[in-house]
Amino acid sequence: MTASTTRRTTAARTRIAAVGAIAVAGAMLLTACGDQTGSDSGSDSTQTSAAPLADKLPQSIRDKGVIKVGSDIAYPPVEFKDGAGKTAGIDPDLAAAMGKQLGVTFQFENGTFDTLITGLRAKRYDIAMSAMTDTKDRQDGVDSATGKKVGEGVDFVDYFSAGVSIYTKKGADKGIASWSDLCGKKIVVQRGTVSEDLAKAESKKCTEGGKGAIAIEAFDNDQQAQTRLRAGGADAGSSDYPVAAYAVKTSGGGKDFQLVGEQVEAAPYGIAVAKGNEELRDALKAAMDAIIKNGEYKKVMDKWGVSAGMVTEAKVNGGS
Repeated sequence: MTASTTRRTTAARTRIAAVGAIAVAGAMLLTACGDQTGSDSGSDSTQTSAAPLADKLPQSIRDKGVIKVGSDIAYPPVEFKDGAGKTAGIDPDLAAAMGKQLGVTFQFENGTFDTLITGLRAKRYDIAMSAMTDTKDRQDGVDSATGKKVGEGVDFVDYFSAGVSIYTKKGADKGIASWSDLCGKKIVVQRGTVSEDLAKAESKKCTEGGKGAIAIEAFDNDQQAQTRLRAGGADAGSSDYPVAAYAVKTSGGGKDFQLVGEQVEAAPYGIAVAKGNEELRDALKAAMDAIIKNGEYKKVMDKWGVSAGMVTEAKVNGGS
């Protein structure tokens, strides 16, 4: 979900619903939304015979009528399970709008964030959409921690911009106002995110400067990290700004956490597509551009309170 430059890094963040039936010229235009996370089902996207961009998709996708989406569905407000157990959030809502343009259902399938690109390479998913930061390392299939090639890279369709934030228990910032203030302290993060990478890099700076290292505890998802911090098991947490801000606003009715300092390393979120699948990649870009133009994109951003991260057009591999 991202964590950080936002939720993106090493092994890789960083996660809507509409159902309706409309009679048009005697034909029924069905908005059918499908969500699948394990055995769950819900509303994620739209399938229609009148989709204006359907012919841009690969024939195999058109025949299936489904785009399988790998996502870490535990990263609110980007993607998460709502009170009814349905997949909700920024990414599912955008997928629903894109589905109307492409005439397919975006079927979200849950996975841990640091395994999503591996799943994409293994063809378990058609795409990965999970608050994933578009980085050059991910494009090239390079492990950002070691600099070593770990597999074929991916292409990204960029659709949002977010940075990484630090948050602490409310009223207990322990003097933390920036990453450099974390020396000798403990931070909780989601595994495989930019937040984890930033913490490792900052810890190295701490020890090189004669200060104590940062103790880093990484979890499979961001909610586990929040639970640890809430219980007093760490001094701070870090995740993408939209996620950190949402946790601050909602956890404990706004009484659990507070943001500290400024967000850093703003970078684009991208939809990941396997190399060599340019037709699908370009169809997704066209669909994203279409919903930006028709206003559906802005409605989603406004709904979730993340308009500050809006972009004016989708880009391919815009990360660095």
